Amino acid sequence: MVDAASARTKAKVNRFNRIAGQVQGIARMVQEGRYCIDVLQQIQAVKTALARAEGEVLRDHAANCVAHAISTGDKAEQREKVDEIVALFDRARR
Repeated sequence: MVDAASARTKAKVNRFNRIAGQVQGIARMVQEGRYCIDVLQQIQAVKTALARAEGEVLRDHAANCVAHAISTGDKAEQREKVDEIVALFDRARR
């Protein structure tokens, strides 16, 4: 029997494999000289898929790592988790 964490991990890996396939498809489109708008639409689809995957990973991080830091009562660990998330979003804005 597969536990919930393993099932979530497998689902995430499958999602990233699909995204990788989409990117490979875009490379083939460019190589074949496909219409630029078609290529751009596929790029947008990949960006959307990555944003959804990012949200899923962030939710898992909050539900597991951040929740664990809160449950331990360790203020230093809690601050570290908050700082990590803030730094992540700071880098994304650059």
